[in-house]
Amino acid sequence: MLATLPSALLALEATSSDAVPVAPTAATGSLTLAWLVIAIPLVSAAVLLLLGRRAERWGHWLGVLASAAAFVVGFVLLLGLLALPPDERVTDLFLFDWIPAGSLQVSAGLRIDPLSVAFVLLVTFVGTLIHVYSVAYMEHDVARRRFFAYLNLFVAAMLVLVLADSYVLLFVGWEGVGLASYLLIGFWNQKTPYAVAAKKAFVMNRVGDVGLLVAMMAMAAAFGALDFTGVFAAAGEASEGTLTLVALALLLAACGKSAQFPLQAWLGDAMAGPTPVSALIHAATMVTAGVYLIVRSAPLYDGAPTAQLVVVVIGAITLIFGAIIGSAKDDIKKALAASTMSQIGYMVLAAGLGPVGYAFSIFHLITPGFFKAGMFLGAGSVMHAMDDQVDMRRFGALSTVMKVTWLTFAACWLAILGVPPFAGFFSKDKIIEAAFMPAVDGAVWQPWVIGTVTLIGAGITAFYMSRLFFMTFHGERRWTEGQHPHESPALMTWPMIVLAAGAVLVGFILNWNEAFVRWLEPVLGPPAHEEPVLPVPVIMGLTLLLVAVGAYLAWRQYVGAPVPVVAPRASALTRAARRDLYQDQVNEGVFMRPGQYLTRSLVYADSAVVDTAAVGLAAAFPKSGEALRRMQNGYVRSYAAMVLVGVVIALVAVVVVRG
Repeated sequence: MLATLPSALLALEATSSDAVPVAPTAATGSLTLAWLVIAIPLVSAAVLLLLGRRAERWGHWLGVLASAAAFVVGFVLLLGLLALPPDERVTDLFLFDWIPAGSLQVSAGLRIDPLSVAFVLLVTFVGTLIHVYSVAYMEHDVARRRFFAYLNLFVAAMLVLVLADSYVLLFVGWEGVGLASYLLIGFWNQKTPYAVAAKKAFVMNRVGDVGLLVAMMAMAAAFGALDFTGVFAAAGEASEGTLTLVALALLLAACGKSAQFPLQAWLGDAMAGPTPVSALIHAATMVTAGVYLIVRSAPLYDGAPTAQLVVVVIGAITLIFGAIIGSAKDDIKKALAASTMSQIGYMVLAAGLGPVGYAFSIFHLITPGFFKAGMFLGAGSVMHAMDDQVDMRRFGALSTVMKVTWLTFAACWLAILGVPPFAGFFSKDKIIEAAFMPAVDGAVWQPWVIGTVTLIGAGITAFYMSRLFFMTFHGERRWTEGQHPHESPALMTWPMIVLAAGAVLVGFILNWNEAFVRWLEPVLGPPAHEEPVLPVPVIMGLTLLLVAVGAYLAWRQYVGAPVPVVAPRASALTRAARRDLYQDQVNEGVFMRPGQYLTRSLVYADSAVVDTAAVGLAAAFPKSGEALRRMQNGYVRSYAAMVLVGVVIALVAVVVVRG
């Protein structure tokens, strides 16, 4: 691949639907560096893995520098795009011919546009902060060098996914992310539950991958292309049925990777991995991939309104599903995992709203990249101080001894609640407003139902995130005897401070003069401007009211009243939420057990019928040979008797026939 790059660097060309090839300039020249964004962390991962223990002393710093260097290159790409006119900001970098298959020709190339560069900056910037944090967090782990190799592999795979110019190369990154997540979730695989959690995530993601494979096969058959340019150009002439099939298959893939209903069961178990892994998965890489896939495939969904409605429904179900689960979890990391599921539900819902919501979906993906990463790193800081304790019922009053962690977590908490002027207010409220806009197909019920769901989700989010914040940092001390919590070292607190600053400022900056929405216009087109069925001030007022009510209820229950160290007996709904609304039991009853019975039945049929027939046939030949062998005994009288019997049979046959 690297050998082909010199010629590839000469092949940068515009590929937006109405653009023409761009003459080489300083701007387009900087875009030819895009391959370095992937190559740097990928080479770093290879070096750390191949050198083995020889890199133990400095390998973690190589991982940090590789991620930081990738961010620098990503920033150069941003400057290169900004130097171009908006209608020339969708460009492809040809690397090499890859899959020649008759009329289907697939090349390997990178698409550099506002959407991919936004993801590059998010992945590399937040990823670098997580790398720095991990230096201290994993300081005493004997396999720290291998951990950083896997982190860099994770970052490189995600960058392949978002920079790919075809669904085939995207699939390579898609599988790379799945592999890296498996390695990191099960990093401490000497503990059986952790290994099982990694396997569970891997298997459930493979179910979603079937959707992406089916979608690619349908594209190849219907469009004769798998690159974005060819597929999107052909989509305009395709039937609604074809587009619906492709779009639903892509949605299945997105559900697996982004932990959306009904493939969400793996996400809570994925907390088995080291906390920096949780931050990387939930804030900048794996679970955002499904949202990216849907938004990148916008031209396909625009021609499939039925599929768009299914996307909206899936997002609505998941955001409530995750919020209910988060309200009952006492494990701080699993409560945060449920919040990720819910927030991704908002993003998927917005993506299903079509041109009204595409940009807002990505906007709300960028802002949680800061405050969700900040909260996960904050949770890791709390665990570091509490001897790896994760039960929030054993926390309380940590604000008195962990001031930096408390303040940074507070900023991220206010951001996810959507309190102005924190980041979530600008991004999540845009989705709620879009949900109240009239449906594309004119369905009167949709804006009222979907909009109400988003409001309810905001209220429940305020309750369970406030519950987490108050149980951890406020109220009475419920620490285990002998614990002496303390603030984390600077290498852990400074990344948290930067992320907290992002939770405060990023939403305001990106929303200023609709800068981020306008940035995405070359890819997604201008957002559709519709008036919501309720006035915007009313929607904002209702949202803030529900947020205030949710936060107050959490304060009253977890600060105004004693928090029992042992969870008391609860209602049926709370017990169900503690068990993830029985998602594992449903999967076991609907898929696993029937699959086991089917497999056992097939094995029995194979053994009882096929094997028995084959063994019986094989045994019949030597037995028949043995019988014939015994007839050849060498005695003349035996042969004469046999001849006589034959003659008698022949005479009888003649008499019978003539008669």
